[in-house]
Amino acid sequence: MSDSEDPIGPGGAVDPEKLNSDDGPAHATFTLSRDLNKRLDRYLGDRIPWLSRTSLQRLIHEHAVTVNGREPKPSTKLRKGDVVDIVLPPPPSSDLPAEDIPIRILYEDADLMIIDKHDDIIVHPARGNQSGTLINGLAWHLRKSGEALSDVGAAEARPGVVHRLDRHTSGVMVVAKNETAHWRLGRQFEQRRTRKRYLALVHGRVEPLADVIDLPLGKHPTIKHRNAVRWDDTGKQAVTLYRVLECYGDFTLLEVELRTGRTHQIRVHLSHLGWPIAGDDMYGGQHIEVRNVLPAGHSTGDRRRVILGRQALHAALLGFTHPSTEQEAEFQAPLAEDIAGLIRLLRDRGPVEKPTVPGTVLLLDDLM
Repeated sequence: MSDSEDPIGPGGAVDPEKLNSDDGPAHATFTLSRDLNKRLDRYLGDRIPWLSRTSLQRLIHEHAVTVNGREPKPSTKLRKGDVVDIVLPPPPSSDLPAEDIPIRILYEDADLMIIDKHDDIIVHPARGNQSGTLINGLAWHLRKSGEALSDVGAAEARPGVVHRLDRHTSGVMVVAKNETAHWRLGRQFEQRRTRKRYLALVHGRVEPLADVIDLPLGKHPTIKHRNAVRWDDTGKQAVTLYRVLECYGDFTLLEVELRTGRTHQIRVHLSHLGWPIAGDDMYGGQHIEVRNVLPAGHSTGDRRRVILGRQALHAALLGFTHPSTEQEAEFQAPLAEDIAGLIRLLRDRGPVEKPTVPGTVLLLDDLM
């Protein structure tokens, strides 16, 4: 967009509603249509009034801003034809209500928190869900210590949220407690420098034992809130690697590695190939009842009791470079009890196959 055509609202400032965002930090790009002879930080201050000049300078130093594809200084003078690209947060909003919600914290320091997210909790408030979220609970936890989450993303009720998990996906995730940590972590996610491994129990027998799924994803053409494999110009690259850990006849346990982070990526990719995640009724899976895992000839009066009523997907491992120490950090979350209990039942039912697949890193028994 040109300088006269960027997403501006009252007073010539960027309208956050028109920013280009893809489930992460928002992007804005400006092409100057005239020679302003103005410093970069001052120009961005005019365009993005919800950020202080200090915050904008920090974004420039953190390589979140480019001019003509190069990393500039805050003092860089802008000329006609320059293309300025910035990865930036939306404007801040009012504070979120703190709520006493139990949260499992695996690790915490001055820069970040590592959370073991449980099932059936939304990460941050959204339309129709203004309370009862992970962020509401974190606000309560941090208020006791006089700390807070990063202001980045506050306008969308997402303070500190570097990445997120679906409501019914459990496991490890990181949140940031200050802007510097947020942008350094966010940059790693954007540049695919994080390490993410999931456990997924799927319907069916998965073959081959390991493969790369490289299928573009986009919004489902007819069903709201769902995504699908899209081969048109709406599809965005999505790459998932899987490796078989254990086979239980009509179920297979996979270790899944993400190379991109599209919404519902694992769920859509596996379902598209005919292996929907157990319990994931949005993408072709079925809720698991006692009768589905009974040994042959076994009878019980409780055959229709639901063992698993959500997708059997667990974020088991997250690795990244610590934003302050620059040391490699890696965290694992123990397997949620509903999925662990189902795996135990499948093992007891037998038979169980445990192939050796190169590249696996998760030790299932340690996570159980």
